[in-house]
Amino acid sequence: MKSVKYLLSLLLLPAAVVVSLAQTLPFRDSRLSYEKRADDLIGRLTLEEKVSQMIDKAAAIPRLGIPEYNWWNECLHGVGRAGLATVFPMPIGSAASFDGPLVSKIGIVTSDEARAKYHEALRHNEHGRYQGLTFWSPNINIFRDPRWGRGMETYGEDPFLTATMGVNFVKGLQGDDPHYLKLVATPKHYMVHSGPEPERHQFNATTDRYDFLDTYLPAFKATVQKGKAFSIMSAYNAYNGTPAPANAFLLDKVLRKELGFNGYVVSDCDAVYDIYAYHKLAPSKEAASAQSVIAGTDLDCGPTYLTLVAAAKSGLITEAQINTSLKRLFMARLKLGMFDDDKLVKYASIPYSVVNSTKHQTLALEAARKSIVLLKNENHILPLSKSIKTLAVIGPNADAEKVQWGNYNGTPDKTVNITPLQGLRNKLPDAKIIYSQGCELADFTKAVTDSSIIRQNYNTALAAADKADAVVVFLGLTPTLEGEEMKVQAKGFAGGDRTSLDLPKPQEDLLKTIYKTGKPVVLVLLNGSALSINWEKENLPAIVESWYGGQSAGTAIADVLFGDYNPAGRLPVTFYKSVSDLPDFHDYAMGNRTYRYFKGDVLYPFGYGLSYTTFKYSGLTMPVTAVKGKAISVSVKITNTGKMDGDEVAELYVKHLNPSIRKPIVALQGFKRIFLKAGETKMVSFTLTPDQLMLVDKTDKWSQPSGQIQLSVGGSQPGERNVTSGNVVSKVITIR
Repeated sequence: MKSVKYLLSLLLLPAAVVVSLAQTLPFRDSRLSYEKRADDLIGRLTLEEKVSQMIDKAAAIPRLGIPEYNWWNECLHGVGRAGLATVFPMPIGSAASFDGPLVSKIGIVTSDEARAKYHEALRHNEHGRYQGLTFWSPNINIFRDPRWGRGMETYGEDPFLTATMGVNFVKGLQGDDPHYLKLVATPKHYMVHSGPEPERHQFNATTDRYDFLDTYLPAFKATVQKGKAFSIMSAYNAYNGTPAPANAFLLDKVLRKELGFNGYVVSDCDAVYDIYAYHKLAPSKEAASAQSVIAGTDLDCGPTYLTLVAAAKSGLITEAQINTSLKRLFMARLKLGMFDDDKLVKYASIPYSVVNSTKHQTLALEAARKSIVLLKNENHILPLSKSIKTLAVIGPNADAEKVQWGNYNGTPDKTVNITPLQGLRNKLPDAKIIYSQGCELADFTKAVTDSSIIRQNYNTALAAADKADAVVVFLGLTPTLEGEEMKVQAKGFAGGDRTSLDLPKPQEDLLKTIYKTGKPVVLVLLNGSALSINWEKENLPAIVESWYGGQSAGTAIADVLFGDYNPAGRLPVTFYKSVSDLPDFHDYAMGNRTYRYFKGDVLYPFGYGLSYTTFKYSGLTMPVTAVKGKAISVSVKITNTGKMDGDEVAELYVKHLNPSIRKPIVALQGFKRIFLKAGETKMVSFTLTPDQLMLVDKTDKWSQPSGQIQLSVGGSQPGERNVTSGNVVSKVITIR
């Protein structure tokens, strides 16, 4: 009764007085612990007010001076969907850089822009979607199958590479202040999730314990324990029969109890509703909401949690259980400094002028350059000569400015958004550049252009090739063909996923015809996933993989093609010869998937990439024997034996030699990207921790086995030879 009278008395006070009183309450006192402040705030709320804070569009609570807050924001590769921002390469491209510190810098720049945008929005009293400080990135799902349309959002197929990049990005986003978070990072989608897109709302992914621990969990474990991510997003699909947002095994047993996660969990959007509507594992929305909160999902992206009021009144959930989730949410807002004076939060002073600033543009160009992978360079056709007089630039991806942005993107300043065609024009101001789109992106089931225009584009491309000294063809995919749950009416594509790994037929037909002209043809791919470019590898002299390179993609590609930048990117995924080499897309078992378990021949292996110079590895140093539970030091000398300065990526692989143990064929456990001048030698060192030498044993536990292991360091996997990265050096060590 007392609280009711208090509320009624507040209604009689002017709004300004109510806000002033709220400022003196304990939850506003920055001298108190976050726990005490959160408890104080929760204790002042009604059940209805509590529930109103557990959806992405959290309502204002005027009587306590709490404004509305929208939890939904995106920063996959720069601040997304919020207007002007620096647009970096898609994560699959950043992964190809094999440069962890670079990804950390991208995170720092992204969070600088995020903070600046947030405080600018507050100055205008704006609290909408894409204006908050809680970001639903990075995507650290394992890209287990190249057919998945969202693989471009990930750091590739390898758990170690994904974990390393994910930790660097999370740390860059959340900042280094001991008291306040710069923003909240949200690794997603927890836990076993990578397609198929059209079925994600009701699909049930199943694995055994080995694959769960060995492949799917490591990146989440790393971003929680090493990156200290304060949020996790659950997936749409079910795992082993239980939808992810209501999966107590995933959220309570593994995430909180085993990994020690102490932040909050947010559902993917409307995933709680899916439990009732599509998974059919709850009789009502109230039951789905209650199940999710009890399992450990604290925030609903969607309105379904509003039914928690009715669920509590009907006994499906207690208010104490609601309070547990609510406290996690308010802890996040308190740690972000949302209820403190801006003078106390150093990040609040970041000026809006940092957004797409010159410094950030420079980093975007560096990232785009480092993401590029040289796949083939027969007879050193690349780099091209700048004295070329006529260059034909052909292909549907040559001048499509939005393709290079990927998805979940921001919008760069027009003056720095350089398409490949514009990049080449800037590089060769005195040359004649003839451009033609050449063909449509794909064989659409519903024609997007009439046949006469298609034929005209085709003929124009052939005429351009005939007149040119060399031809650069820009082909591949686009975010309109591969992506998140979308309708695509084209052969080889389904709902955002792919049913074929080949280049779309119109593109391949065009390329083969241009090849017949006898002119030197360089193929540049823009895409977010692996392509089965078998004919291209066999016939074309040069192939460059550039992914979706962000705002500076065009400049970076031109720099590589004409030798102003020496490429050193490596493939973060396997390029298979055919979709027929893959297991069923619905099968989440890792047998015969990715370089770690695939036993067949591949087109281009994980970790592959060429250079314009050559490197030699020598002097591999490590102990002959080691003791279980102790770290192992490994060092090697790398010499640039060519005539051009450039980066080299040293890759460290571990191979367990005991044939009776279930294990990967080989596993990446270290990488470093270094710069070497022509003729220069540098020593590169690695430290292998005991955890990196562990395997999942027969009891489904991590343990370090005794016996022999082979350690290999080189510019590629052991057994694969990059023409320019020279030898891979290996030694066997005995673990006792």
